[in-house]
Amino acid sequence: MEIEKYQIDAHNEKSEAAHKQRFNFAASENAKVEEVISKLIKFQIAIPSWALGTGGTRFGRFSGGGEPRSLEEKIEDIGLLHKLNQSSGAISLHIPWDIPTDYDAIKSLAAHHNLRFDAMNSNTFQDQADQKLSYKFGSLQHVDKGVRQQAIDHNIEVIRQGVALGSDALTVWLADGSCFPGQLNFRKAFQNTLESLEEIYAALPEAWKVFVEYKAFEPNFYSTTVGDWGQSLLYASKLGPKAFTLVDLGHHLPNANIEQIVSLLLMEGKLGGFHFNDSKYGDDDLTAGSMKPYQLFLIFNELVEGMDAKGMDHATGLGWMIDASHNVKDPLEDLLQSVEAIMISYTQALLVDREALKTAQQENDVVRCQEILQDAFRTDVRAIVQEARLRSGGAAQPVQLYRELKVRENLISNRGLKTVATGL
Repeated sequence: MEIEKYQIDAHNEKSEAAHKQRFNFAASENAKVEEVISKLIKFQIAIPSWALGTGGTRFGRFSGGGEPRSLEEKIEDIGLLHKLNQSSGAISLHIPWDIPTDYDAIKSLAAHHNLRFDAMNSNTFQDQADQKLSYKFGSLQHVDKGVRQQAIDHNIEVIRQGVALGSDALTVWLADGSCFPGQLNFRKAFQNTLESLEEIYAALPEAWKVFVEYKAFEPNFYSTTVGDWGQSLLYASKLGPKAFTLVDLGHHLPNANIEQIVSLLLMEGKLGGFHFNDSKYGDDDLTAGSMKPYQLFLIFNELVEGMDAKGMDHATGLGWMIDASHNVKDPLEDLLQSVEAIMISYTQALLVDREALKTAQQENDVVRCQEILQDAFRTDVRAIVQEARLRSGGAAQPVQLYRELKVRENLISNRGLKTVATGL
C-alpha cells in the first residue's frame, strides 16, 4: 500500500485554518521559530526493520495481522511512515533477520520511498539454524576462540552487506555476560571481547563507525560484559577514533541520570547515537516519551547544548534511531507516536534560552535555572512540529490519517491476518 499526495492534501485541508491559528500564536511567542523549523525538517529518525511487527514477551506474542513478511514489505511500511510524518527517512537493518537477496533492487525500493540505510545491526545473541557453534555462553567474550571467531566473522559479513547498501555504521549489542557468580572471569571476558572487537574494528571501511551498545541486564542477570556506559566507553576509547558509545534509553538501571551520561560522552567525543524508547521498570521498550517526557526533554537539552558547543550538525552529527517492541499496539501507530514525541522534545530543547540559562548557572540561581528549563518544556510546540511536517509534505495528524485511510485493514487484506514479521 502507498499513500498518495492527494490523500494527504485532502486531510491537511480540513484542519488548515485551525492549524494556522495555532501556529501563528506559537510563532508570535517564539522569535526563533523559523530557525527551529529548518532544523526540524532536516532531522530524520531511523526506523528499525525489527519494529514493524508485533513484539513479544517471554510469555506470548499476539500478532495484529498484516505484518511485513519480507524485507521489501518492511521497507514499504517505513515508506508509509515517512510519507505521513516526513521524519522517518531511514531504515536500520538487523542481520540475519533481514538479509537482502538483491541489493540493487532493495536500494531501488528504498530510494522510491526516499529512505536511506542507517546503521547495520549484527546478531550474536541468538543461535541461527545453520550455525555451527552456540552462543549460549557468550559470543565475542566466549572462552572458545572458535565461537569468538564465528561472531567476529558474522559482524564482518554485516559490514560487507552494509557497504553494499550504502550504510556507514555498525551497531554491536552483546547479550554476553553471566547468570551466576563464579561462572565467568570478568577480566578475561573483557579482554576476549576487546580482542574480538579489535578484529571487527580493523575490518571497518575508512568512513565507517562502530557503535558499542550497552545494557545493564538481560538476558544475563548477574553480569553483563558491556553493562554500562563506562564499560562501553572503555571499549570505544581502546578501539580508536571510529568507535563510539551508543545509548539505548531503556538500557539503564532505574533513576539513572541519562542526561548527564549523554553530556559527558558528547564532551569526550564518544557519543555515537541513540536508540529511543521509554520504560517504567527496566528495558520495557515502550513508546518514546510515554512515561518520562521530561527526561526525554532534558536529554535533548544536553544534546543541543553539547552539539552546538562542538559545532556539530544536529541532523547528521549523531545516529538517531527508535528501538521499541510492543505486543499490544499497532506497531506503525506506535512508531508514529514515538517519532512525534522525539520531535516535540527536540523542539522544546531548541527553544531553551541558552544565554539566560548560562547566566543563571554562573550566578548559582537554582530557581531561575529551573524556571528557564521548565518554561521551554511547558511550551506547547505541537503546532511548530506540525508546520515543519506540512512544509515537508507530510500529514497534519499522521496517526489520524493512518486510521482514516484504514492502513492496517489494507495491510491485513493484502498480507493476511496470520503473518509474522522476522525479529524478536
